[in-house]
Amino acid sequence: MADQQEIDLEEDFNQGESGSAQTIPKQCSSLRKGQFVCIKGHACKIVEMSTSKTGKHGHAKVHLVAIEIFTGKKYEDICPSTHNMEVPNVSRKEFSLNDISDDDFVSLMDEQGETREDLKLPDDDIGSGIRDKFADGQEVLVTVLKALGQERIISFKISS
Repeated sequence: MADQQEIDLEEDFNQGESGSAQTIPKQCSSLRKGQFVCIKGHACKIVEMSTSKTGKHGHAKVHLVAIEIFTGKKYEDICPSTHNMEVPNVSRKEFSLNDISDDDFVSLMDEQGETREDLKLPDDDIGSGIRDKFADGQEVLVTVLKALGQERIISFKISS
């Protein structure tokens, strides 16, 4: 019986994922305006925060107002100041724009020369700005934000 338990534990151990975690815990009271936080499973940037005084039987509460980094939707949360909140690992990377396909997928190249064609041009002013500059023959650099398994082109600039 003990041998069977050891085998089961070993099998469970080998099922873990490699790579870094998508979020890390951080105490609510140590969060600041301009930092990232997960609210209702969405990666958000804090735009407002206020702390209430401790009540007779409780903790001080932190009221957070944040904007989702991919959609711009506003989220709010209230959390005891001593509790942990999840903070997303957010990465920002710049790519050279090589091409835009008919179905709005972009061909991008990073600094190491690696190409990717799995991102779509955003359906907003950023996407139309990228399309206009690229159509004019200008060399466009796009910034891609990645968090919680999502990626999106969030800005662009003209390469000098």
